[in-house]
Amino acid sequence: MKLGIVGLPNVGKSTLFNAITQAGAESANYPFCTIEPNVGTVAVPDERLDKLKEMYDPEKVTPAVIEFVDIAGLVKGASKGEGLGNKFLSNIREVDAIVHVVRAFDDSNIVHVDGSIDPMRDIETINLELILSDLEILNRRIDKTKKSLKSGDKKFQVELDFFEMVKSKLEEGLTARAIGFDEEQLEMLSDVSLLTLKPVIYAANVAEDDYAKGDNEYIRKIKEFAATENSEVMVISAKIEEEIAELDKEEKEMFLSELGADESGLDKLIKASYKLLGLISYLTAGKPEVRAWTITKGTKAPQAAGKIHTDFERGFIRAEVVAYSDLMECGSMNAAKEKGLVRSEGKEYVVKDGDIILFRFNV
Repeated sequence: MKLGIVGLPNVGKSTLFNAITQAGAESANYPFCTIEPNVGTVAVPDERLDKLKEMYDPEKVTPAVIEFVDIAGLVKGASKGEGLGNKFLSNIREVDAIVHVVRAFDDSNIVHVDGSIDPMRDIETINLELILSDLEILNRRIDKTKKSLKSGDKKFQVELDFFEMVKSKLEEGLTARAIGFDEEQLEMLSDVSLLTLKPVIYAANVAEDDYAKGDNEYIRKIKEFAATENSEVMVISAKIEEEIAELDKEEKEMFLSELGADESGLDKLIKASYKLLGLISYLTAGKPEVRAWTITKGTKAPQAAGKIHTDFERGFIRAEVVAYSDLMECGSMNAAKEKGLVRSEGKEYVVKDGDIILFRFNV
């Protein structure tokens, strides 16, 4: 999973990226300090792996990972190439979802690119650039569909009417996310690559004092807007993430407890990302390795096996499955088998979050 972190200059975007990836991306109090996108890989926290490690004492433990891409600050005119805008927009095109960092704190020492703090204006600025980019793409697709219409195939008229409708909505300032499409319409858009159709998490970056309570006037406005396009909102403090990035697990928990918070911003961000993209993890466990594998909710056993190796999917015979909770309750795989809790599942089995699976295959 690849998440692109976007935002106007000086909203705390690179500070947040540095903290959650500890990748050391340059951060400065002026626009355009990030030109090439920085990329950092983060392990997905999963206490189930810790418990399985105790049970199996494996040679290695491999968590699921998320790739974060710190995309340089967008400014007005990005869609026309302002501030290296075209490069930034192409970076956004490559990610699965967008983490849009919005400044929700006052600090006279950190200059805002527009001179004042207004989350709604900031969201609108970036969304407008993405909408303008989408309109350019859509216009090209409309021209192509008009040419195809000359063949007389009625399906192209249906496509043309649909693309014209989407265009009119975008021209009204709506993002594609806010329009609401059925499965057939999403299929028509599948190769159009609209930036504003990408799922978004608005990360409201607050001062340390507002983090634990998770509320202020700016956050309320962001939540109100996000609800109109079915986007997620999470409250984060880039400053706090920066402070806890170097702490060990125990120190981190103590620090958060003192703040009155129960989890870090990174943990919240990962959970929100999985929910937004409809992802779950299944597990494999044995002496060589304990590992988490990320799949889309609704994935069937052969396709889940294919995440490990294409041969597993091609030669799939069956999956031996036990629920994580059942294994923990029994204390061992043998005890789970004795109680009949290890099931043999076929090709139609839909994998569930926390399933521990051994795939049987033959190629």
